[in-house]
Amino acid sequence: MRVTAAVIRREGRVLIGRRRREDRFGGLWEFPGGKIDSGEKPAAALRRELREELGLEVRVGNLLCSSRVGGPFPPIELMTFEVEVVRGEPHAHEHEELRWVEPGDLGDYEFPALDQPVVRLLQKGCPAGPARHSRRSRP
Repeated sequence: MRVTAAVIRREGRVLIGRRRREDRFGGLWEFPGGKIDSGEKPAAALRRELREELGLEVRVGNLLCSSRVGGPFPPIELMTFEVEVVRGEPHAHEHEELRWVEPGDLGDYEFPALDQPVVRLLQKGCPAGPARHSRRSRP
């Protein structure tokens, strides 16, 4: 399965959302995004997901990180992009809660393994160019 995520910044902070308790990985934090439908391009999927999940119109920028996990579940590939909000204010339609967080404080929140490479990049200040990571653990 292929999924996308967004790093949305405002005043030096990034937006994260807590997954609903009844969802897979419920209660964990994530960067907003979602599944790529068959035949859909990653940027188009991310724009659609952010419209549905947060009520935002966005411009998708550079790929920051691509990570993959495997394990007892089918492999998941996550592509995380820089995203600029064009219109709207984020509202938690699909999340229990949204928070604007300083990148240095991301370690205070519990993220699935798939999001860990993005967390580390943001904590380091996002080095230039996309990074690729692979992990053979449970997401």
